[in-house]
Amino acid sequence: MQQIELTEPVSWIVRNLWLIPFLPLLAAGLIALASQSRRRFAQYLSIGAMTGSFLLSLCALATCLAHHGERLVHNVPWFDLGRGSLTLGWIVDPLTASMLVMVTLVGTLIFIYSVGYMAHDRNVTRFFGFLSLFAAAMLGLVIANNLLLLFMSWELVGLASYLLIGFWYHKPSAAAAATKAFLTTRIGDVFFLLGMVWLYGQTGTLLFYDDGAGCLEQSALTRLVGLSVGGGMMASTAIGLLIFCGAVGKSGQVPLHVWLPDAMEGPTPVSALIHAATMVAAGVFLVARVFPLLSALPEGVMPEAHGAPHTAALTVVTWVGAITAVFAALVAVAQNDIKRILAYSTVSQLGYMFIGLGTGGVAVGMFHLITHAFFKALLFMGAGSVIHGCHDEQDIRRMGGLRTMMPVTFATYAVGMMALSGVPLFFSGFWSKDEILHSASAWTVSRLPFWLGATGALLTAFYMTRQVCYVFFGRYRGGETTADAAGHGHGGAPHESPNVMTRPLVALAIGTVLLSLIGTPFWPWFHDFLSGHAEGEASPVGLDVLGLLLFSSVVSLGGIFLGYRFYGRRPLGGVEQPDPVERLQPDVWGVLRGKFYVDELYEVSVVRWNVSFARFADWLDRTVVDGAVRAVSLLVLAFSWVSRLTDEYLVNLGFDKGCESLRTSGRWLSLFQNGQVQRYLRVVGLAMAVLGLIFIWGCK
Repeated sequence: MQQIELTEPVSWIVRNLWLIPFLPLLAAGLIALASQSRRRFAQYLSIGAMTGSFLLSLCALATCLAHHGERLVHNVPWFDLGRGSLTLGWIVDPLTASMLVMVTLVGTLIFIYSVGYMAHDRNVTRFFGFLSLFAAAMLGLVIANNLLLLFMSWELVGLASYLLIGFWYHKPSAAAAATKAFLTTRIGDVFFLLGMVWLYGQTGTLLFYDDGAGCLEQSALTRLVGLSVGGGMMASTAIGLLIFCGAVGKSGQVPLHVWLPDAMEGPTPVSALIHAATMVAAGVFLVARVFPLLSALPEGVMPEAHGAPHTAALTVVTWVGAITAVFAALVAVAQNDIKRILAYSTVSQLGYMFIGLGTGGVAVGMFHLITHAFFKALLFMGAGSVIHGCHDEQDIRRMGGLRTMMPVTFATYAVGMMALSGVPLFFSGFWSKDEILHSASAWTVSRLPFWLGATGALLTAFYMTRQVCYVFFGRYRGGETTADAAGHGHGGAPHESPNVMTRPLVALAIGTVLLSLIGTPFWPWFHDFLSGHAEGEASPVGLDVLGLLLFSSVVSLGGIFLGYRFYGRRPLGGVEQPDPVERLQPDVWGVLRGKFYVDELYEVSVVRWNVSFARFADWLDRTVVDGAVRAVSLLVLAFSWVSRLTDEYLVNLGFDKGCESLRTSGRWLSLFQNGQVQRYLRVVGLAMAVLGLIFIWGCK
């Protein structure tokens, strides 16, 4: 993919690409100045700004298509720095264009959905301001042609997520979840910052593309590949892994995944935005953006004919994704909170995206990111509709039979569930997941990520079938325990959500199905587009591809069959009765329900060590540092007393005594100089007499 010079027909959208994040940022600023009573103003302004950004994103996509996926870059000097200048810029390429359209389209639908979901919240004005800030930060991250600008937007994404996860700050759990998310992601961000500084130190620039002088262009990559660090590792690998740590934190990969399920404490539209279009997608996008750095090979080493190059950095990306995909899917099996199940599902699916990036390249990982954005937003918003209809109930064991009470929600949720489960042919999730498995099967480093991915796919279909059976089938179980019902907000039979909430669900369900048209192996348009070939011509499909399609179909349908066997064939019990799988394996179920006790492990290790270190630092400060300060102060005080005594009893006393002697001597001398002539004559006479006596004595 080559960078081309801007021409007049395309210069406007490329030069003014900054308007896409600026519109929601302006909306956030204006909403911040408005009073809390301006609900309609905040809603219309934020939705209008996102709609405007969506239209501009379509223009950027059209421009990219018209230039066959060529890279269009516009850089602008920001301010002078020494003898040079700091330059920022933005970029239009297939990766940027597809992400812009996805974020703005899904974000707009979530904004519209939020009007209904947050209708009774008195702080809805502030909520839409935070949503607009969140969207603006993500869009700024997507268009950035400079790693510094990307990092600035990256941190704004973290700030906005903190504000939205803890939006209901009066709940201690929400405040704790917001703090946990902010601190956990900061761990990855510290390494990201180190990698960015190191990259600048080695290349002298943070611009991705700059007419051959960018840090992701061949001259810089050749220099980084040729530079060896500790253990024979290439500098490109070390820097790439540091940047990847930031992606691990933002995208909730093992071991920094613990914040993402707790983020469910925020309002459901926030969960949909975080898990579909913004925060967690940022980590995958970052890896895709710096993919040339991660995949850089030494001179003379030929890349693989298909898939991603086999570099150490991409190998780490693949293994982290594979482990996370299975780990989170196992945990999701034993959860009972409808949103928490989807949260662990997101962690698992993000693992698939990293498998795709590591084994198949940008196109493979990003296709699953785009499809996942649609069906995961659909599932979270569908879960929000269920929670709204069930009067704020989130425990799936207290639901049931909702398919007749909430038919639109059920139909759209079923589409999302089948896409996530990988039901073949008509759902985009099947094709994007299958492409990842195909890339993993061809990965010559190891076949284990393929089998881990297949296991995760089986578990995904299983736990989503379990969730749907609990929520939509059987009988309604919400009124079984009246004592608990009052505490969970039961206020009558469940009901369908208003149109302002269900219409975005329908739109996302349609998008989930239509996306399957552009990613099949029979017409891989999206893959070709991200690879820089927008023609998307059909290619012959081999027996290996057909065999893998059959295998993937068997895996997903097998997971659904197992889920139906355990949860669909007989009536399900309520909260008091154990889960059907729990009855078979109570010990294993306890481990899965406890999330492998990772939080508890962190509590007794990292958290406890941190608390112990904090207490040691407090003791050190109070005892050693404060003691040293007090000792120094006492020493200074002693010196001051010595100085005072010296001044009072030596300097001042000596000076006073000297002055007194001088005054006495002066008083005696004054007796001889009082102006009386008679006294002067007496003195002269006496003196002469004395001299005479001395003279006479001398003559003898």
